[in-house]
Amino acid sequence: MREKISLTISDMSSFAKALRREAEAGGEAGHQAWMNRIARAAGYRNFQHLSAMRKGAEPVPDEKTVTRALRYFDGAGVMTSWPAKTSVQHLCLWAIWAGLPPGDELNEREVSARIDELSSFGDAAIIRRTMAELGLVTRSRDGRIYKRVERKPGPDARALIAATRGGDSPA
Repeated sequence: MREKISLTISDMSSFAKALRREAEAGGEAGHQAWMNRIARAAGYRNFQHLSAMRKGAEPVPDEKTVTRALRYFDGAGVMTSWPAKTSVQHLCLWAIWAGLPPGDELNEREVSARIDELSSFGDAAIIRRTMAELGLVTRSRDGRIYKRVERKPGPDARALIAATRGGDSPA
C-alpha cells in the first residue's frame, strides 16, 4: 500500500503560478515528473524532499527568499532600507528581532535606540509598529514598554539571522 502524503498549500495563487512555470518548462510528462513539479511549486526541491519533510526532517530555507531579504542589509548586518514587499519586510524583521535582548523590558526610547543600531534608514517607528503587529514584540497598552516575544523563527528567518549575524545561530 502506498504512503499517503498530504500537501498543505498556504498560497494557492503562488502555487498555481509556480506550477504553470513548471509545466511550461516542458520536459518529461510522466507520473514522477509531475510529482516533482507539484513538489517544486509548493516550495520543495523535488518530491523526495517533500517526502523527507513529512518524515520529520528539518525544514530547509528557501535560498532565493533569503537572498532577496539579504539585499536590505549591509555587510555588518545592518538593515539599510525598508522593503516594498510585505513578505520581505516580515522576514527582515526577524533579523531585528534577534538583535533585541530576550526577556528585557525596554521603554520606547531604548527599543528605538536598539533598532537604530540594527537599521540605518532612520524609521524605528515603522519597525516597532510592524514587529508588534506580527507578534515579534509585545507593547504595553500605552505604547511605553516593549518586550521581545520568544518564538522559534522559521527556516528562512533562521538563515537570515545567521547571515546577518555572521553565521551565529539565532538567539
